[in-house]
Amino acid sequence: MPLMEVQNLTKVYNKRAVVDNVSFGVSAGEIVGLLGPNGAGKTTTFRMTVGLITPNSGRVIFNGEDITRFPMYRRARRGIGYLSQETSVFQRLTVEENILFSLELREDYDSANKDQIVDGLLDMVGLKSYKHDYPSDLSTGFKRAVAIARALAAEPECVLYDEPTTMVDPIMSDHLASLMLQLKGQLRLTSVVVTHDLDLMRRVADRVVVLYAGKVIYFGSVAEIGQCEHPHVKQFMAMDRVK
Repeated sequence: MPLMEVQNLTKVYNKRAVVDNVSFGVSAGEIVGLLGPNGAGKTTTFRMTVGLITPNSGRVIFNGEDITRFPMYRRARRGIGYLSQETSVFQRLTVEENILFSLELREDYDSANKDQIVDGLLDMVGLKSYKHDYPSDLSTGFKRAVAIARALAAEPECVLYDEPTTMVDPIMSDHLASLMLQLKGQLRLTSVVVTHDLDLMRRVADRVVVLYAGKVIYFGSVAEIGQCEHPHVKQFMAMDRVK
């Protein structure tokens, strides 16, 4: 059984299905990329998966439980972390305080070892020296690394990323990709990554979902996508980066 299953999700706006019967599964410890050109429906699919919007039909199953009608905060309590393009950090809190905000929501939180946990998380994402800085002092890429550390403080089983390398320089993009692979290797962290970045997809994803006009046109391994004969998949893969 997949850790997460998206089953026949459909979302209709103005009598038009922007997401049409989308299904895919994510196994424990796997990274799945969600790809497609602008307007393909990937952002809407993602928002339904994390609980920001409700589908007209279909289900999201996590650990065998139907969470389709759960708001985002209830999904977080079930073990799902979420990182938006907007970096998901509190601007008026220091890096340390951002992580403590998430840490203190845990039922097993123990203030006696909070410094050790915060330092360990920041060390993992390469930001230990920025512990007392504010997000306004950090680059977009560093803010996203802080958001990852804060998400990890809640000990999620699965993290969903929305365009993690958008507006990030190549060096930080490489760091974020390395971090995703590190988390997969060390923590067996399951991830879903919405991205336009084909280089990121090739580097980190085990399998990939390609959407076009709200429908799944490919779901399979990264290694085999080059053999897909669907014309829109071929067109998409021929581009170095889709804007």
